[in-house]
Amino acid sequence: MISARTATIASRASTKQYSKIVQWRLYSSKTRPNQATTTRDTTFTHLKNGFNAANTTSFKSNSSYLFQGVKSQKNKLAVNGDIECPLSGSQLLNSPLFNKGTAFTEKERAEFKLNGLLPPQINSLDEQLERSYKQLCMLKTSIAKNDYMTNLRVTNKTLYFALVKKHIMELVPIIYTPTEGDAIATYSDRFKKAEGVFLDITEPDTIEERLSAYGGKTKDIDYIVVSDSEGILGIGDQGVGGVRISISKMALMTLCGGIHPGRVLPVCLDVGTNNKKLARDELYLGNRFARVRGPQYDQFVEKFITAVKKLYPNAILHFEDFGVKNARRILEKYRYEVPCFNDDIQGTGAVVMASLIAALKHTHRELKDTKVLVYGAGSAGLGIADQVVSHMVTHGVPIEEARSKIYLMDRRGLILQSYKAGSTEQQHVYAKPDEDWTGVNTKSLFNIVSQVKPTCLVGCSTQASAFTKDIIQEMYKHNPRPIVFPLSNPTRLHEAVPEDLMKWTNNDALVATGSPFEPVNGYRISQNNNCYSFPGIGLGAVLSRASCISDRMISAAVDELASLSNLKEGDSTPGLLPGLEVITHTSSRIAAAVILKAIEEGVATIEQQLDPANPGQTIKVPRDFDECVEWVKGQMWDPIYRPLIKVKFDPEVHTNQI
Repeated sequence: MISARTATIASRASTKQYSKIVQWRLYSSKTRPNQATTTRDTTFTHLKNGFNAANTTSFKSNSSYLFQGVKSQKNKLAVNGDIECPLSGSQLLNSPLFNKGTAFTEKERAEFKLNGLLPPQINSLDEQLERSYKQLCMLKTSIAKNDYMTNLRVTNKTLYFALVKKHIMELVPIIYTPTEGDAIATYSDRFKKAEGVFLDITEPDTIEERLSAYGGKTKDIDYIVVSDSEGILGIGDQGVGGVRISISKMALMTLCGGIHPGRVLPVCLDVGTNNKKLARDELYLGNRFARVRGPQYDQFVEKFITAVKKLYPNAILHFEDFGVKNARRILEKYRYEVPCFNDDIQGTGAVVMASLIAALKHTHRELKDTKVLVYGAGSAGLGIADQVVSHMVTHGVPIEEARSKIYLMDRRGLILQSYKAGSTEQQHVYAKPDEDWTGVNTKSLFNIVSQVKPTCLVGCSTQASAFTKDIIQEMYKHNPRPIVFPLSNPTRLHEAVPEDLMKWTNNDALVATGSPFEPVNGYRISQNNNCYSFPGIGLGAVLSRASCISDRMISAAVDELASLSNLKEGDSTPGLLPGLEVITHTSSRIAAAVILKAIEEGVATIEQQLDPANPGQTIKVPRDFDECVEWVKGQMWDPIYRPLIKVKFDPEVHTNQI
């Protein structure tokens, strides 16, 4: 089977394509140059069997148990009411979407042939939650808890999401940042069960086939998260392990945004890796050659977009953790071709912008007078800069004036106009005239803070402890309520910790971080976590059936999130953003704001679709904001057990994603 896959690539490739493939370099010290082409083999061996030749048995002939029961009446992915299920016996217990474990009722155990496969005691969801939480608490490390939650997710999705929802403050840092970064870095070592779809750049013509294998038709996929794994959570290139960032973002879309867990599709684009240590690991599961760039990469992405448009034309496409050289240009190329969104650029920018607006409002300052210094000019830093500018423009500030308020620093220091050759086009729009900085050490963050006197200092550098005491106190000298956002992940890469920031400023700093921290001296430290922004934006785009996600839709999300801040006049202790414990409410309001803005801009198509509840009529979205919020909440999935009804498998209703 190893050699069969390699042989298929060789037999499918033209002579010209073959010469390109064999030039891809592997990082294995045991491999001879120009003989290695794929992940699992190092030489071409010609066999008769083709790709997936061992898996030719049809789904129907191998699954007769699916065709027992009554005829299906509705889509299995509805968010309320009974659930139609075509599975029985051990196949049902092995389906994370349908499995209830010990919570199956006596009737369900009989109808679905589960008697003898489960202990006799029937548990409620609450009893299962108690048992699961006790098991979780017995584990001593965060990564062990992450492993436990992963196993629960691939076993019983309802129980997984119910457990996270019940203990959200404790478990979001386990299933997302900062712990998920460690899980991604050790993906191949800790691998147990595959999740998501893997698209291989050595086989670009199989993209549609691979996506289809996941299951789901046009009506069944609402949201797709895709990553090429180059810029993962501040830890860089993680190769095929980046599939877990797509999976974890999907989990947050369900937890925070109420998207049905059966209507999502996590995707990894395996285009190689420049992480030599990873690629030389004997257990590494991805392609071992150097990361492919240039025309081949672009053609691969283009084929992916084409397949998505064909298979899932109504789905929202979420780009995640692409490298700085690709993230923005891919977004700009496709944002009006498919409804898409880049979380690192737009999601990060949106949540930081909301925190900034809340801080400015609390301290009676105006956005137009704000100066923002961004330390770290990668995708996240640029996304924040662009969102500040976009929001200023949306609120009436000329674009050049808005850009003049933004100061970017990267490894060269403050980005100046003379750095054009080494800057991206997106960075250079913020470049400052060299003559304005004569005699200033522009590589020194302290000197830049002293000159700029920023209202807000943002850290996206992954340089631990970069915001030192003298830098923060210099900022404090010119700004009695400094706004400081150390955002780098994981926690060990934070530019500063809240305890120090508050101590250095006599508790006057307004702080929000990239990872969770405990309160300091009674001051709650808000987390500038993207889970405050992208679930609501994504949900709004899904429910409005938006043809694109516009800048004004994102600005509407920013304004709504900022309005939910719990800060009070003269009291900074509640923190800049609402707590995670009310995240589904927060996301529903953000989604409503996005939907109404999409309708206003003419990019919403939802009201062109027929209303299933009212035959012959089209869907009507309430224009009143509060009524729209209730309309949104009525379509959000909730992790509760619902009665199962045994049905026959209907390919027009059900898919093999079960």
